[in-house]
Amino acid sequence: MGRRLVWGLLIAFLCCAISLFLAPNDLHRSLVAATNHAQKDHHVNRAYNDALSKAILFFEGQRSGKLPADQRVTWRGDSALADGQPDNVNLVGGYYDAGDNVKFGWTMSYTTSLLCWAAIEYRQQITSAGEIEHLRQAIRWATDFLLRSHTSSTTFYTQVGDGNKDHSCWERPEDMDTPRTLYKITSQNPGSEAAGDAAAALAAASMVFEHVDAAYSSKLLQHAKSLFEFADKYRGSYGASCPFYCSYSGYQADVHAYE
Repeated sequence: MGRRLVWGLLIAFLCCAISLFLAPNDLHRSLVAATNHAQKDHHVNRAYNDALSKAILFFEGQRSGKLPADQRVTWRGDSALADGQPDNVNLVGGYYDAGDNVKFGWTMSYTTSLLCWAAIEYRQQITSAGEIEHLRQAIRWATDFLLRSHTSSTTFYTQVGDGNKDHSCWERPEDMDTPRTLYKITSQNPGSEAAGDAAAALAAASMVFEHVDAAYSSKLLQHAKSLFEFADKYRGSYGASCPFYCSYSGYQADVHAYE
């Protein structure tokens, strides 16, 4: 009985010794695999973060107006500082469309809505990437312009610049000499699509800034309600009054979607 106990203890000891000898190798392989996976995830995350950063940075390159001191696209300069003067209104700011020097309120509103929903739906991820403040700045650059464009309860400026003349002349916005023609929708010349999309953009932006700048958020929501009422009360297709990016499917979707 004593011998069996001794041999049992020896066998148990040898088994433990073998397992202890092999375990570090297994552990090492596991650590190497985990490290490689973590490094791969790190590189992937860094690539996505870089793509996100550049996507937001793109909007700084499209800025119109007086550029701020923290402008990161430093090869751009101030431009179109007199926009709105023919009607004695301030329409400085906003974004140029694509490679043009024209500012289109309707497409800018749509773009702003998408930026806002990204900030709302993916706030945590964008914050962890260190880009949430840049995204808010991109949104505010657009919404500040949309607020200026809404000069009365029944007036909304939808375009600054002559699209046809602009498209025939390729030049930097800092040097442009093409006409800064103004286009607007009113109760006599409605455009429910443009007013409805602007209302949606400002309403979405009010949610983005609700816990960041309450006063600004309230102002955005106030103008959003006014624009929606304008779109709803004076129903008419933007296709009848727009020079560019017109509506071909009617205003119903843009008004009924927000009811």
